Amino acid sequence: MTETPQNKSGTSDETTTGRAASSPFDGPTERLPIAYPQMPQTDEDLDIDATSQLPPYRSDFEEPAQKYAFEPETPPPPPAVPLTKAKRAPARTFGDEAKTNRGTLDLGLLILRLTVGGIFVYHGLQKLTGWWGGPGLDGMERGLASGGWSQPRLSAIMVTIGELAGGSLLIIGLATPLAGGAVLAVIIDAWLVKQNMQHGLQFTTTGADGKTITPSPEYETVLMLAAAAIILTGPGKYAFDGGRGWATRPYIGSLLALLAAIAAAACTWIFLHGGNPFI
Repeated sequence: MTETPQNKSGTSDETTTGRAASSPFDGPTERLPIAYPQMPQTDEDLDIDATSQLPPYRSDFEEPAQKYAFEPETPPPPPAVPLTKAKRAPARTFGDEAKTNRGTLDLGLLILRLTVGGIFVYHGLQKLTGWWGGPGLDGMERGLASGGWSQPRLSAIMVTIGELAGGSLLIIGLATPLAGGAVLAVIIDAWLVKQNMQHGLQFTTTGADGKTITPSPEYETVLMLAAAAIILTGPGKYAFDGGRGWATRPYIGSLLALLAAIAAAACTWIFLHGGNPFI
């Protein structure tokens, strides 16, 4: 049986308070103190000297990497190769051009050169020697005088040299732009003579009396355009000029030769015949 605790007066607590006495730890009403660490509040609490400085930062300082014994030695990088200007490709030569497939182009140019050059050589020999029913140099002079040329002798010599020299050079394919220019200048003046006689491009025309047949400049027109074509296209590979640029790839030089031939024909007509060739 449990004894009821009594107070100093001899009465029990149960009698005084009306409830049974208990221990203060059975229902605590106060919080027990807890020890918290004190947080620093000032620099003095941190114990830091405000006048001290951190060591300066060294940007050139590199900590050497750790090297292991089994790692091989790394060779240094090769030196940089300086950039050089790219070299231009060598110019194409006749040998390189010959390797290209030109088909029958050069054969066609050879036939054209032989035809045009042969015709001019034929007419030049007629004027120089009188062969094959030609007028000869004296007959050529008389014909030019009757046609209104102021210097018939000089004009006859110039026409003969132009036809013989230019035609011969065209046949062999030598100095082709100059040769083509020579025959072109001659045939332009011959075309102008025919135009003064009878305008038009008919092969032959009937005179005013209905019987006289006057030749038209159609023949000279064909020779004129053929000579200009040779100047602009070049002689081809089958020529003495086959290794030159104007033989297979004519450009500025050939165009200048064409213009020079036209200018020479115009000057010859103006100063040795008289009149405006462009009317």
